[in-house]
Amino acid sequence: MKAAIISISTILAISLAGSGYLYFNQVQPLQTTQNQLQTKNSKLTNEIQALENELNQTVKQLNRTQQEKEDEIARVKSTKDSLIAEMQSEIQDNQIQITQMADKLKVSIVDKILFPSGEADISPEGLAVLKRVGEILIKSKNKIIRVEGHTDNVPIKRKKDQFPSNWELSTARATNVVRFLQDEVHMDPVRLEAVGLGEYHPVAENDTKENRAKNRRIEIALLPEK
Repeated sequence: MKAAIISISTILAISLAGSGYLYFNQVQPLQTTQNQLQTKNSKLTNEIQALENELNQTVKQLNRTQQEKEDEIARVKSTKDSLIAEMQSEIQDNQIQITQMADKLKVSIVDKILFPSGEADISPEGLAVLKRVGEILIKSKNKIIRVEGHTDNVPIKRKKDQFPSNWELSTARATNVVRFLQDEVHMDPVRLEAVGLGEYHPVAENDTKENRAKNRRIEIALLPEK
């Protein structure tokens, strides 16, 4: 009887020892791995949620930006339509061209309706034209108004002391237009830019009298703020 009890005890001891070995060498490592995987899974789930939130915010921002862009294009188109309605006669006579590209607008005015030949002072007729153009452009908010002076490639012959080259003439003309827009139309000077580009940005070949006339122009560009 005692021997049987000892045998049973021995078997139980061996069994328990085996169970302990199994637990510490197989079960426990599996549980540890499972816990680590659960922790990683939870971390990845949080990261995915954060990325989804960021993506949603980016999409919303893009939608807002796109809508703002579309609204701005519509406002520029409204300005263009107003200019076309106001300057219809000059447009029909090919003295003014108005073009829009997205949220940018350009008003190109041939020099003969603004300046006497070879002069930088604006003629009375030119002042009236600029007044009408300016009173429409001033309504455009958050825009830079860039005035560019352009000439043909014929060298200056008169008043060379005042205008040694087409650079000086184009710059003086652009500056005088800007001064008029500031002083008489009361545009914010912070929004105004005057640039003389001389003969170096032609819209036609300087091979005929008609083409040279196209190159002698003032361009007023409505641009997004920088």
